[in-house]
Amino acid sequence: MLIITIKQGKEKSLLAGDPWIYASAIERVDGKPQEKMKPGSTALVQSSSTKFLARAAYNSRSQIRARVWSFDPNEVIDHAMIKRRVKAALDKHLKKGAAGALLRLVNAEEDGLPGLLVDSFGGEKGYLICQFQAGGVDAWKVAIVQALIAGTGCTNVYERCDPLIRKGEGLAVIEGALSGDEPPDEVIVTDSGGRYAIDLKTGASSKFR
Repeated sequence: MLIITIKQGKEKSLLAGDPWIYASAIERVDGKPQEKMKPGSTALVQSSSTKFLARAAYNSRSQIRARVWSFDPNEVIDHAMIKRRVKAALDKHLKKGAAGALLRLVNAEEDGLPGLLVDSFGGEKGYLICQFQAGGVDAWKVAIVQALIAGTGCTNVYERCDPLIRKGEGLAVIEGALSGDEPPDEVIVTDSGGRYAIDLKTGASSKFR
């Protein structure tokens, strides 16, 4: 595991619960060179006096050098934690859906999964649209998809890609089905009483109908 040491005085934002760590706050990063270069490597974050601050996903290629997974010293970053976070997000958001609606199931830092956006359309027989916008969640992609399928019963999972964001994170620009079938070129979504056509693969929408 990498160890990120924060400059003296720069730990205040972390102690206040800020989940982002910028390069200007970091004194040094210790660990194996290959781990330092791998986007999303798990790191222990400590103060200049070696006091535990957090565990985070480190990415040397991102302007946001690390995104906090947990401020709890006893929480391990593993497959079980990812499953818990996904389940908690689904429990929180699934009940808000309506027929024909596009529903946000995972909302990045708000749900403890920094950089991950997941939308649902059509329930179990519909589609899950995922955006992996940070190295940490990208490194746990398989576990996340497994947990999403288990929690929703929906087996059609598609990865949408924002090239600018992915390139800025040093991640490959890829998109396509991660499980099951790709969504059709157009679906009709109901939102606030209106109806509009949307391409789930790109997020592009047409005028209201």
